[in-house]
Amino acid sequence: MPDGVFALADLGITIPPEDSYPFHGIRFLSSGVKADANFPVGHGIGIRRTKLHRLMIEQAAAAGVILRWQTVVTGLHPDGVWLGTTLVRSRWVVGADGGNSRTRRWAGLDEHVHHQQRFAFRRHYRVSPWTNYMELHWGSNCQLYITPVTPNEICVAVISRDPRLRLDAALEKFPAVAGRLKGLERTSVERGAVSATRKLKHVYRDRTALIGDASGGVDAITGEGLCLSFRQAILLSECLAAGRLDGYQAAHRNLTRRPALMSWLMLTLEARDSFRQRVMRVFAAQPRTFARMLALHVGVSSPLDLAAIGLSLGWNLLTI
Repeated sequence: MPDGVFALADLGITIPPEDSYPFHGIRFLSSGVKADANFPVGHGIGIRRTKLHRLMIEQAAAAGVILRWQTVVTGLHPDGVWLGTTLVRSRWVVGADGGNSRTRRWAGLDEHVHHQQRFAFRRHYRVSPWTNYMELHWGSNCQLYITPVTPNEICVAVISRDPRLRLDAALEKFPAVAGRLKGLERTSVERGAVSATRKLKHVYRDRTALIGDASGGVDAITGEGLCLSFRQAILLSECLAAGRLDGYQAAHRNLTRRPALMSWLMLTLEARDSFRQRVMRVFAAQPRTFARMLALHVGVSSPLDLAAIGLSLGWNLLTI
């Protein structure tokens, strides 16, 4: 998303055009109703995760980071971390080891106040993108995402609460998309992941801090997971440079507030088909309302604007 692109640039990383594909807004489609809007500033970028990882690795190495591949951290120590039987001494330990973080468990930070999960499966197809939007197709109990990642490749993903709902079965719910994909070359195998919403009570203890999905997260329906990780990295670096972590907790929570709100709103639409269709009809009839929601989503407008948007949406739900 655009705010993630800006955050990545703040970390010194610019994505080359030849490795990616820009998209200029978001399109919602639900049972024949369509609503779309351009981003108020900037653009989003579709990119294969392997290419993004390569750029991040190169930037880390250029900054002097020593990367120890295939070296397993096996535990924490008061003076650092264990690599098998070898103790690596360090002033700080940062757990950036994902949603199933062992660092979080070792540090006693697993306690959470909210947790739910959904399941995502994705595959890539060889085809020129048919739109400059990222498309979100709403179905009953699932969503289908279509994102261009190169000038001749797209990523198709499904997210639902059913761990058994794979992509081929989900496509049967979206015959228009299935028709576009029929006969196309598949450029990747189907891969799956858990999309978790998790709010931890604490994201640091003593010398250990958590970041990214290890520190909690919002459902992938928002597209904000990477942006959160990048912004948390900038925040955490400032705390480490100051030599103290006591400001990390509150600032981390502030970063998560807007994506968490948007996740809740969008998951509300997922859970209620009839309500979603009414909202979609409002978005289609009042494009400015959808554009204002998108501006809030990418952090251009303040969460205080949500009250005005809510009043406008509520009135239109009564009159349309």
